[in-house]
Amino acid sequence: MSNLFSLIPDQIRDKLPLTEDKKELLQQQTITQDIPGTILRDFQTILELLQPNGVEVSSTYHQLSLKYLQQLNSQLSYPIDINLKRPVQKSYPYIHGLYFLLRTSGLSQVITEGKESKLVLDQKFLQIWQGLNHTEQYFTLLESWLVWGESELLGDQRDMFDQAYRCLLFWNNLPSSGLKINNYSEQNKLVYYPGFHNLALLHLFGLIELTSVKPQAAKGWRFTHVNPKPWGNALMAVLTESRSNIQIEDYATFRLDFRIAFDNLKPYLQPYFSEWSQTLVIAEGGFTEGVYIFKATLQDAWRRIAIPSYFNLDEVAAAIVQAFDFDPEHLYRFIHKDRLGRTLEFNHPVVEIPPDTCDFRLGGLSLEVGSHLQFIFDLLQEWEFDLYVEKIEPANDKMKKPKILESHGKPPAQYGEEGESWE
Repeated sequence: MSNLFSLIPDQIRDKLPLTEDKKELLQQQTITQDIPGTILRDFQTILELLQPNGVEVSSTYHQLSLKYLQQLNSQLSYPIDINLKRPVQKSYPYIHGLYFLLRTSGLSQVITEGKESKLVLDQKFLQIWQGLNHTEQYFTLLESWLVWGESELLGDQRDMFDQAYRCLLFWNNLPSSGLKINNYSEQNKLVYYPGFHNLALLHLFGLIELTSVKPQAAKGWRFTHVNPKPWGNALMAVLTESRSNIQIEDYATFRLDFRIAFDNLKPYLQPYFSEWSQTLVIAEGGFTEGVYIFKATLQDAWRRIAIPSYFNLDEVAAAIVQAFDFDPEHLYRFIHKDRLGRTLEFNHPVVEIPPDTCDFRLGGLSLEVGSHLQFIFDLLQEWEFDLYVEKIEPANDKMKKPKILESHGKPPAQYGEEGESWE
């Protein structure tokens, strides 16, 4: 199972076959903290940065602040010189890539209190992670990067291409003799395909050799050579094989399953790595029985409201609109980001852009305590309600409809001075 944009163009499939020599290499490969790359050692370094109470991150993209970057860079296997006066996280591609794994693996969470945001480790999943062997850890990180990773987590715009697609397209164009990068102009051609953070991760996972040199002043990271390794050729062939038979219909299944488990590549790699037994599962999927307690906020007004989990999203919309005394005759959508940063949108059936709100019940979403569900009401005026999950209480058979538990503030006038809204 994978997403829509993991479908493999014919030219990539033809160039990256899983040949017998590659299968033999896979069979002989061992995984340790430093073999075939240093990813496990460097990931442990960034995990230790967050111990014991997490670190402050930026409010917008929740990235590491300058005060951590230089120290962390010096502790990695490949510290780089960037020669910038005011670097940001993106200026250090190895850190940027490791941060991406922190988020896409589900081992970290962003906690916001007031205007302050912190990146903290989820102790429950950290304990499971620590119980995995090196092979299981390696492939968990590989899958969290290539299969589950969304560019939004790095502050980039949402687009149609996932990290695997970018890396496979790059690999398809990478000469067997490697690339020589003569200047910054040539280097910048790789900013998007595969992206500098993906180059750094290809290096850390041991798929390529990457040669960094002293940069020019105010120009940032400079590398001169990118060379594919046999392990990289073998692993890219497996990735190609895993995606060769994917159908477009699998896109909806992948996005709306709500189960997060790093086992998509397991059927293709376990035959070569029998020690891959356990899998890190971040969300089981399924249906949550209970009563959701939301703090629903619109500008300066908020309502604490209890809604049974069996309500579908159309019924949730009606409950929120009624709680704020709005005219309900408008279109709407719900937007939810799961814990890996994937954006899921559910539209009013009249909009005719699936998935539809009528097809999903509240308890079927991947909501946890601390989750936010964004509710956009009236698609012209775009009233933005924030629905924050404060509690999930046990199911109550006597509760047949939503209940307002607390009210604060007067809602804004829905139509203002115009007295009407058009759709």
